[in-house]
Order: sequence, then structure tokens, then C-alpha cells
Amino acid sequence: MMLAELVSTADRVGATSSRLAKIDALADLLSRADPAEIPAVMGLLLAAPRQGRLGVGWRGISALDIAHADSPTLTVGEVDQALDALATASGTGSAAARSGILGDLASRATAAEWDFLVRAMLGELRTGALSGVLLDAIARAADRPAAVVRRAAMLSGDLGETARIALTGDEGDLEAVGLQVGRPVLPMLAATAATPSAALEVTGRASVEYKLDGARIQVHRHGDEVGVYTRSLADITHRVPEIVEIVRALPAHDVILDGETLSLDEDGGPRPFQETMSRFGAEVSRELVLRPWFFDVLHVDGRDLIDEPLSVRLAELERVVGDWRIPGIVTDDADAAEQLSRDALAAGHEGVVVKAVDAPYAAGRRGKSWVKVKPVLTFDLVVLGAEWGSGRRRGWLSNLHLGARDPSGEFADADGYVMVGKTFKGLTDELLRWQTAEFPEHESHRTASTVFLRPELVVEIAVDGVQRSPRYPGGVALRFARVKGYRQDKSPAEADTIQTLRSLLRG
Repeated sequence: MMLAELVSTADRVGATSSRLAKIDALADLLSRADPAEIPAVMGLLLAAPRQGRLGVGWRGISALDIAHADSPTLTVGEVDQALDALATASGTGSAAARSGILGDLASRATAAEWDFLVRAMLGELRTGALSGVLLDAIARAADRPAAVVRRAAMLSGDLGETARIALTGDEGDLEAVGLQVGRPVLPMLAATAATPSAALEVTGRASVEYKLDGARIQVHRHGDEVGVYTRSLADITHRVPEIVEIVRALPAHDVILDGETLSLDEDGGPRPFQETMSRFGAEVSRELVLRPWFFDVLHVDGRDLIDEPLSVRLAELERVVGDWRIPGIVTDDADAAEQLSRDALAAGHEGVVVKAVDAPYAAGRRGKSWVKVKPVLTFDLVVLGAEWGSGRRRGWLSNLHLGARDPSGEFADADGYVMVGKTFKGLTDELLRWQTAEFPEHESHRTASTVFLRPELVVEIAVDGVQRSPRYPGGVALRFARVKGYRQDKSPAEADTIQTLRSLLRG
């Protein structure tokens, strides 16, 4: 398959808001792909190449000064081979080798193809081709039941392999994909509610559990062999030896556990999220010890439990993990759920998750059986700039640069504001059109990718919290920021301060 076909399809998918139109375009593409190319096609569409980490970043890519091809000649297979070479480059001279591979790839790609590849390699391809849409496209292209395709993807944890099986295998091959110890599955996800009481109205009798400000882990054990995986199914076993030893000591030969981990401070309280995540990225450092909390079990000693109700799974979880189980209660009492939420927040955690006790484990799905509840904070911040969008947002000013006021002058630039993060979340088409028309009226200067503004517009931003960040002068960054709306009734002098944001940092 020519790369140009993939790029053209991605452009069509990104240009429409119709889910059915996206599915039709992707199904047509997949039906024309060579069987050997299907995993690579899926990886590029998801901006998650099948090779995993490629060892390249924006700095190395932006340093290239290469003339692109005038006409398309690259195939998906050739791109996949180049990504293989990037992923396997290591040791002395690897930086130069990667630069050479990228340069060759850039020179053989047209400008449009290179733009697509850069965004795919950096995980910034926003076409609306999310996993749910792609699963429906696989089912359409293969003429297989959507439920069977979805379950195979959940239990294999690999959309590319699921697509290959669906499109090239026999009728029973998809049904044969099952839970397997040592092969991570997509994690079950949670919806949201404003309060524990509201969550209970959705779930009925439920297990109300602490929601930690940590990192999701899935742990597989077969005898003495233990594997630890992240939310995205990356293998981090070698980075978390303390978790491996804990799981080896549990009273089971084969087990699959779902849970969360974080590092604790000297008083037993949770350390900031980024300190936990630093351990996930560290190959050698063991200064911070990670403590696991398990909240579900999918398999124990030959018995699959994902189709069992949570009440059955919790009984097995208690038997297997004991004190390593996450704090929680089973209740249908709203007052009890509210109290547990207050206890979780007082202990420094994010809130609670409310889980219906009669629900099975829906791997990879975000339904109403699990509902997370955590406080949402809002701040009035100043827009310092906006980046031009891509995909469906091409031609619109999209990703906002957000600044807090600094009356002390300790962190701010000459205008008195300090950047604290970026977001494109929550922007409707109406807001995108308004921004694109309005922002040039406030422009101070621009680059090819960004329009910088005078600090004159105030926007209300919802966040899940803040975290320490060496990236920004104020030492703090927003977590999961999204736009609630512009505050034309407020002046920049009324924006929240960097000191207010910094006061939210633990310790």
C-alpha cells in the first residue's frame, strides 16, 4: 500500500465529524491493505507505531533541513522498515544513525506525507481515528460481528494483530482469542460523576474505593515469572523490582491483577504524581520505592474471572492480595460513600471510584459500571498564544498557551504573566472559529506554528490539579486542563496568580 493512500484517508477522517463517515473511510483503507502491512497501518493511524518507542523527539525532527519529494513513492512497508531501524538503533553513534534514517525518510516523503509521519511518530496525530472507531472499521472491513472484534482486541491488547486476524483469519480465529497470562489486556475504564451519591445512583450497590494519584499497573504472574505493564501495555517489569517481589510472594501460581502504584513520602502519604512517573521512565534509579494497591483480579490459577461479577472477583482478590488491596467499602449508602471520599481526599488521594458489584470486567471499555469521582478545580487564566491546529482543526487556532498572573514578579516575564500549560481540550467548533477570528486582534508576534498574544483575554480552565514542572518558569504545570469558556467579564488583572497554583503543590 502506498503511504499516500494512508495519508489521504487520514485527511478525510480528520475532516469529518461523522462517525459513520470515518468508519467507512477506514474500512475501505483496511480492506485494501496487504496482510503484512495491517499492523503498521493501524499503528500509524493511532499515532502509536507498532515498534513502540522510536528514540526520536521533536528536537531531532525539527533540526532536519531536507527537501521533500515532489511526488509520492513511499510504501507503508518501507516506512515500517525505517521505523524498525529507528527503534533498534542503540549504542555509540545511535543518534547519528537515527538522524540519517530520519533524513532519508524525509527526503523520500512528500511534504504532506512527512507532516503525517512526524505527527504519527510523536503521538500528535488527531484525526478522530480513535480505537473505538477503528474497531468498528475492522468489523466492517472484515464483515465480522463488532462485539467479537472488540472482545478480541481487549483480550489481546493489540489492535493491529486483531485487525490482521479479522481480515485474514478464519471465522473462528477471532473467537479463539482469549485471556492469556503474560499477555496484557486493555484496562477497564471509568466514567465520571460529580459526587459519590450521584455515582451510586448509576451503579447501585457498589465497591467504593480510593482513587489514587498514581500510575495504573497490570501485573501477570506465572510461577516465578512476573510481568508488570502500564495503562498503555508497555512492559516496565525491569523498572519495578519491588512490585515483582511482592507479587512473587502472593499465594497463587498464575494470576492477573489490576491496580495502581505510587511512591510514598516519609509519613506514608502519596508523593506527587510526576515522582511516581519518574520511576516508570528510570532504567537504573531506585531511590523512590513504589507501593502497589490492587483493586481487581482477572485470572487466578486456571480460572478466568473477567466475566464474573465484581463481587466474586473481590472475594478472590481479598484472598490473594490481602493487605495489598486498595482501601474501600461495599455499600449502597450514599452517606457512607461520601465519608469514604472525604477520607480519601484527607489522605492526599484524588477521590474515589464507585464500581457496580454485579458488573463483569469490561476490558478496554468506558461504561457506567465504574464511575470515578474527584474534585474539579477551575482557574481564570490569560491566553498567551495559540498554535495552528492539524487534521480536522487545520486552519484554526487551537492549542492554547495559558498563563497565570504573577504580582510578585518572581517568575513572570516583562508582561507580568507566567506560562503554566497548554490545552486544546474543550474547544468547540464555535470557539475555534471565534479564536481564529479574534486572536489576530491581540497578536504580538507569530512563528510558523504559533500566534503569540498580548495578555488581554481571560479563559476559565478546569483542571484535575497541578504538578511540579521544570519546564515552566513558575515550576508548576496544569494537569488535564480543559476549556470551560471565555470570561469576557473579567480583565487580565483579575486572573488567578501563580502563587495560588503553587499553593496546591504537595509539600
